[in-house]
Amino acid sequence: MIGFLIALLSGALMSVQGVFNTQVTKTTGVWVSNGWVQLTAFAVCLAVWLATGRDSVAALGRVEPKYMLLGGVIGAGITWTVIKSIEALGPAKSALLIVIAQLIVSYVIELFGMFGMDKEPVDWRKLGGLALAIAGIAIFQWE
Repeated sequence: MIGFLIALLSGALMSVQGVFNTQVTKTTGVWVSNGWVQLTAFAVCLAVWLATGRDSVAALGRVEPKYMLLGGVIGAGITWTVIKSIEALGPAKSALLIVIAQLIVSYVIELFGMFGMDKEPVDWRKLGGLALAIAGIAIFQWE
């Protein structure tokens, strides 16, 4: 249950953050806004790290495969794409498309066991749910 609630909170925070970042971009530009997001995220992580456990930063050198360390690079890309999609489509349409893309890519990762994840068999109910979500996009877009 806690995972479900955290996932809902994550989605809500992503939507609010996307709107905030898009508004900041109107004044500063996309890369200043994106840099600010990454810098303030680093500051929060540093403060929480100092206040809590202090896991070893050197452990990053032991992460394998090394491409798994590209999360921050991907994060900058996520921030940029969210800002640009909200500018073009508005918060609701962009969030809907972002979530559908997340579902599709996440399911492909599970099906093929990519990036060290356990491989899962095809589940027709999950495929049906994904098709229903895609149909929901069409209904949402319909004017």
